[in-house]
Amino acid sequence: MKTLVLIFCCLFIFEGCASQSSPELINSEMEVVTTENLRYYLYYPGNYEVNPEEKFPLLLFLHGGGESGGNLKSVKRNGPPKLISGGKKFPFLILAPQNPQEKMWWNTRAVNQLLDSIIATNKVDENRIYLTGLSRGGGAAWEMAVQYPDKFAALAVVCGMTPVPYASWINKNMPIRVYHGDQDKSISISESIEMVAKLKEMGYNVDFTIYKGVGHNAWDKAYENNELYDWFLLQKKLGPVEN
Repeated sequence: MKTLVLIFCCLFIFEGCASQSSPELINSEMEVVTTENLRYYLYYPGNYEVNPEEKFPLLLFLHGGGESGGNLKSVKRNGPPKLISGGKKFPFLILAPQNPQEKMWWNTRAVNQLLDSIIATNKVDENRIYLTGLSRGGGAAWEMAVQYPDKFAALAVVCGMTPVPYASWINKNMPIRVYHGDQDKSISISESIEMVAKLKEMGYNVDFTIYKGVGHNAWDKAYENNELYDWFLLQKKLGPVEN
């Protein structure tokens, strides 16, 4: 009799444990709010105030990892901000935000919100918004082209990590330029080679410049060439997004 009672108790305990461990999906939700404090430089061309009705192109520039942090002056080390500091004049607005996180990727959603705010409060031609970035900022530029394909009229990326699996999300009507040094030890040129090959395979308009004997710093050669900016000015959005 004692044996039967013991068996019954064991079965009862086992069934209780089994019922408690049954997998179950619970529906729930939570609104998550994140904030990002983006400091930035905004450059205006010399003739910006001449005609109140005239709208101007805008170039969004995303810096590399070395310029991240809390010192906004660091953004002037490279790219268009460096050229402006040296006296160069541009015929369009230039927005150059700073990534406040030294060891984190760009928050591209925050950058897009900043860009929308600048567009809304300035005389910006929304069909002529250009995007460029170098190194970590080049990776962020690729990401923004993927996430916001209807936003930009042209893209130029300098030695950035690439989102090859999502290449097809980029607007097929948007011309693209890619620059990379063949001796880059920080971000291998294979990143750009693979991305460019994928885009060309799908029929995208991509121009790829390889700098022979150049390491990670491909940005001096890319951004100090006036032809890049002339090319930007020729570009205009050509209608709806095509993928």
